[in-house]
Amino acid sequence: MGPTRNSTELIAVALIGLFALLIFPRIVEFYTIISSTIYVSLAILALSLAFIWGYGGILCFGQAAFFGLGGYAYAVGAWNFDATIYGALLAIIVPTVFAAALGYFMFYGRLNDVYLGVITLTVTLILFKLVNSTGGDAYAIGKARLGGFNGMPGTPLLENPLNGQVLSPEALYGVAIVCLFVCYFLCKAVLASRFGRVVVAIRENETRAELLGYDARPYKLAFFCIGAGIAGVSGMIFANAVFVAPTMFDMASTARILIWVIVGGLGTLVGPVIGCIALQMITTSLGRSGFVDPNVALGAILIVFVLLVPRGLLPLLNDGLTWVLARLQKRRAP
Repeated sequence: MGPTRNSTELIAVALIGLFALLIFPRIVEFYTIISSTIYVSLAILALSLAFIWGYGGILCFGQAAFFGLGGYAYAVGAWNFDATIYGALLAIIVPTVFAAALGYFMFYGRLNDVYLGVITLTVTLILFKLVNSTGGDAYAIGKARLGGFNGMPGTPLLENPLNGQVLSPEALYGVAIVCLFVCYFLCKAVLASRFGRVVVAIRENETRAELLGYDARPYKLAFFCIGAGIAGVSGMIFANAVFVAPTMFDMASTARILIWVIVGGLGTLVGPVIGCIALQMITTSLGRSGFVDPNVALGAILIVFVLLVPRGLLPLLNDGLTWVLARLQKRRAP
């Protein structure tokens, strides 16, 4: 049942990806495409935490740090190089290298989950304060002014590397969709590999894995870096769809990522993506109506899921579908 269910999931995800890439932009309005690009960029961020927390057991409160570093690295690279493709590469490289340096001290220092969470959260808040205090012309990296609490002004948009033309909103949406599904299939490939199976075994029982001859530290460090690189991709797309500002590092961003993963279903990849998009749509609608504060609504949803649906939305839907199929088989049995 495991391989069959896994192959069914891959086929379903591929079909949804084709629909989102080829059909969805043709049947919705222009504003919806722009909003969808933002949702997809945040869904990649949710996927990054679902990967390292749900499968690696690494409770990281610092995904917002890698998200913000990806956005700032893209903007700085795009300003200082002739082609924005180099900025896109920096958006992946900088968070990955930063995660490697941070993770080395955490994992090789044998810190447990509580201390991991505290350190990653502290680093995120330090980056928020640091970037927030970079107002004025003196704070610049090459041609790129950091802008302080106002954010980086006039971030260059992604260009087509073949002709150098700036991507249209429709093309940027297509890039975001492709990045989301490439990151998803990358995560699935890593988890299906020997490396991924060892990481999952370490998550289940680190002492037993080490007694079998596996040093948990390099495995967890590499896994952590992959998640940071995926978060950097999210920051790069967000920088093109919205802006680059210190709010990418703030506590609200950190809390939202955790809520997306918990609501979607810890231990799944698709669940947090669904949870992110659904919750962003709900909070956006509530923000427009002004009926309820979106943050209050998010808090209420989190409490409901923690108390009543602790496994998350996707496992609940899977259980419901399994129950319905079992009932149908019982009716057909006579």
